Amino acid sequence: MAKTKTAFFCQNCGTQYAKWAGQCTACKEWNTIVEELIQKSEKSDWKTPEAASTSRTAKPLKIKEISSEKELRINTYDMEFNRVLGGGLVPGSLVLLGGEPGIGKSTLLLQIALRLPYKTLYVSGEESQKQIKMRADRIHSGNETCFILTETKTQNIFRQIEAVAPDIVVIDSIQTLHSDYIESAAGSISQIRECTAELIKFAKETNTPVILIGHITKDGTIAGPKILEHMVDTVLQFEGDRNYVFRILRALKNRFGSTAELGIYEMQASGLREVNNPSEILISKNDENLSGTAIAATLEGMRPLMIEIQALVSSAVYGTPQRSTTGYNAKRLNMVLAVLEKRAGFKLGAKDVFLNITGGISVDDTAIDLSVIAAILSSNADIPIEKGVCFAAEVGLAGEIRPVQRVEQRILEAEKLGFSSIFVSKNNKISLKDKKISIHLVAKIEDVVSELFG
Repeated sequence: MAKTKTAFFCQNCGTQYAKWAGQCTACKEWNTIVEELIQKSEKSDWKTPEAASTSRTAKPLKIKEISSEKELRINTYDMEFNRVLGGGLVPGSLVLLGGEPGIGKSTLLLQIALRLPYKTLYVSGEESQKQIKMRADRIHSGNETCFILTETKTQNIFRQIEAVAPDIVVIDSIQTLHSDYIESAAGSISQIRECTAELIKFAKETNTPVILIGHITKDGTIAGPKILEHMVDTVLQFEGDRNYVFRILRALKNRFGSTAELGIYEMQASGLREVNNPSEILISKNDENLSGTAIAATLEGMRPLMIEIQALVSSAVYGTPQRSTTGYNAKRLNMVLAVLEKRAGFKLGAKDVFLNITGGISVDDTAIDLSVIAAILSSNADIPIEKGVCFAAEVGLAGEIRPVQRVEQRILEAEKLGFSSIFVSKNNKISLKDKKISIHLVAKIEDVVSELFG
């Protein structure tokens, strides 16, 4: 009879304690430490005993003997997913995909599984096979290489994996799995850690990539121990607003590529559509010029985007003027307004200012400062900015127009989308030649005002 013992774990960060305490000393959260039963038994390998006995132990190699060839990647036949991963799935890697409930995590991975010509095993612990079949018929029917398994016990999953021998495994979700070697409930700290460790062992030994779906907490972090994110090779975040149709896929951690890439999808009735040109959904298609609107050339990671800034400036009805922003830092808006008041002489202290980035996205790039100022001044004077004009520059506290990084990439994106002119800092070094787009070099806010509004 195996000896059973208990341990105390923080449900927020996963720290283990010998006895109960009110506050976790690691994450400082209160009432998150709970008792879990741990079965101390002889743990077997994920494989059958016959297969486990033939496995070889790793041997140390001299660093010069290790092959430095580029890692082969598996094409997922999804350009946006490939872009974020760094070119495709690396064999033997473990990818964790997190996101809010209902954002489309299961739809995205089922869609990828149905597109793949490789043998794929989609394991679901949350939905029945009929539910998955209904979604699959809506997304992409007729796939002969995708297998669906509804199971939550890891030992049974590994038996089916040995029988099917898939090239890729998808787990939906890691919080629903449980192992016989841990007695606590599914979704607990010890169960998540144990199940993930078993999947990592399987992925590394068989060179099979595994994609996990992870739930998130109300704070937006992956549910379970923080060590979960350290164990996996790649952590992806799938985010978006339910009021908008597009979704953004970001890499928070990537051992095999950059974390600066971004994937954009549009949610449709037939699944998620890849958006190769994000500017098409971020810029309004208005035929007439409207005041208070300016286009900014920004960068999301390595990807250039053209976004629309909308501003509304009106006389304050109440004593204290309102300052409201959507998608832009409110403190930075206050700074920009102070610069306009002090350095450029615009009296905006007694006026309400509302700022919105269309499409519902949030942008931290300081290169949109100049477009924010242009939109505010356009709304204040009620003079529309000419069509085909965009901006890419940061504004300093002295009212100077500061240079931004990778300005040439922004200019090329603006030209590709048909913009006729772009305002950039005079201090930017630009080596582009024979361009159809007109490049305006400005040094101060006054230069921008004189060129835009005369």
